[in-house]
Amino acid sequence: MLFPALAGAAAAAAVTAGFHTMWPTSQLYGRTFTGNGRNSRQLALTFDDGPNDVHTQKLLEVLDRHAVKATFFMIGKYVEQRPEIVRAVAQAGHAIGNHTYSHPNLIFKNRFEVRRELRECSRALRAVLGNYSRLFRPPHGGRRPEVLRMVRACELIPVMWNVSGWDWKPHSPEEIARKIQQQVRGGDVILLHDGSHERIGTDRSNSVKATDLILRRFKDEGYEFVTVPEMMKLHENPHQFAPVAG
Repeated sequence: MLFPALAGAAAAAAVTAGFHTMWPTSQLYGRTFTGNGRNSRQLALTFDDGPNDVHTQKLLEVLDRHAVKATFFMIGKYVEQRPEIVRAVAQAGHAIGNHTYSHPNLIFKNRFEVRRELRECSRALRAVLGNYSRLFRPPHGGRRPEVLRMVRACELIPVMWNVSGWDWKPHSPEEIARKIQQQVRGGDVILLHDGSHERIGTDRSNSVKATDLILRRFKDEGYEFVTVPEMMKLHENPHQFAPVAG
């Protein structure tokens, strides 16, 4: 009976290890930023997988109407294809972070491939913006110890999330907003998408409309929307948030 028991324990350990590579708030494999904890009156909206015609531009209009700044994690190959959108996001005062060059799941990549994904995205952002934030978000949330070591070796700061609207699925704006409303407790980093890793031009109109609903709801309740760097500076050494030099 010993061997089945050992096999069962090994299988359970493997499942647990796999779970922690993808669960956004897990700290098992290394420290990542997931928010300020409950009861803060701040919220940080974050958008992944852009830039994306025309929905990133539409999202900028919504954010401007509400006088809110957000954080955009951009895919390097799209940055190269749509530099004018990247510049518009930066000129509007939003934070921009690295989301790899081609959006692979990094848990399946070796350290050389991870380094290339990080550096190529950083190169694309530098070419368009010069200086930019040191924030990084792993595609799909996938990370393991070696990934996070490479992230820090590239002088990037890993940022996850603790609230998601699951807006990559075909949900209505009302459903996306409702999912977020059910999770928010204060001090949260909210995950939404202005693009898709599959192609530029993916329809994110429901995410844009959901953003408007979210902003109306939570601003009425007295919440303040901030960028991730603004939220992080409350609890971290502010010098670590100096922008990456061009």
